[in-house]
Amino acid sequence: MRRFVTLMTLVLCSWSGLVSAADKPLEIGYMPIIPVSQAFIVLENNTLENAGVSDPKLYQFQNGPAIVQALLAGQLDVAYLGIGPAMVARAKGADIKVVASNVVEQISMVALGKLSPYFNKGDAKTAFARFKADNGRKAVISTFPRGSVPETVLQYWLQKQLGMSRDEIKQNIDIIYQGAAQVQQSLMTEAVDGAAILEPVVSIVLDRKSDAKVVASGSGMFPHQPGAVLVVRESLIKDHPELVKALVKAHIAATNELQNDPEKAVKAVGKYVGGGRLPAKIILNALKNSRDQFQADPNAIIDGTRVMRDFQASQGTLKASVDLKTLFDVRFYNELTQE
Repeated sequence: MRRFVTLMTLVLCSWSGLVSAADKPLEIGYMPIIPVSQAFIVLENNTLENAGVSDPKLYQFQNGPAIVQALLAGQLDVAYLGIGPAMVARAKGADIKVVASNVVEQISMVALGKLSPYFNKGDAKTAFARFKADNGRKAVISTFPRGSVPETVLQYWLQKQLGMSRDEIKQNIDIIYQGAAQVQQSLMTEAVDGAAILEPVVSIVLDRKSDAKVVASGSGMFPHQPGAVLVVRESLIKDHPELVKALVKAHIAATNELQNDPEKAVKAVGKYVGGGRLPAKIILNALKNSRDQFQADPNAIIDGTRVMRDFQASQGTLKASVDLKTLFDVRFYNELTQE
């Protein structure tokens, strides 16, 4: 943990000699998942070792809504979380700005052996109803808590892509809400029939469960869906803009590596994802599956965020209006890519 904290400190100042120290230790929240791989690559970059500031505090979370609670409690200067929870946090008063995107179209629907065959028979819309008729029970589907990106994408897929009404969903599906580790455990123990989830859980389950398969993913569930993003406090932007610019610059470089050389990223990502215990082949497979989805440009996800915002409002998971012009701050990315 000490090395993690020290390296994150180096990231935040390595690109700017103007920033020597923050007024207080930076508080950084993240999830140990593939969609925030940019952070892990930057942490392991050896070129950072000649710079340093006071140690930040690092907080690990199992889902985005938990990060929202930390932001609302006044914790965290920097956070990697889903765009859905970021909108919820902003709507509830958190002074945060999205300064970079991490990934798009990141969610997959994984079905286990009892459920997956039903997606081979006729219309996918009727798969859950046919499962219930044959098995005498509803299909149990796990995902992240309400308002998270995976839960939002699941509901969008069911309602908009498959055309199921809310009553049909309630009649045929039991949706349970869990953190990343719990979703994986539920799939591995077959406590559920499937999950709307992201990497590396998708690759882990497909590797270890021969009867599991992806029945929908990416644009098939929610076209142009925004995913994880990098957010910072407005106060950090105001007081230390060069520090924020440094973080975005490192983020862009890490994204390029993920897109163009995922093999190089395996060691860095594997150190932080899955507690550092996942086989390298699982990490590499997850990165390769995601390479086309890694996207640093915040401009590219604004339209998708608008669609997600409106859908979440219709679902009741976003109860206050969110002005996307105040949620996004794209100037750092734009300045860096135009230099």
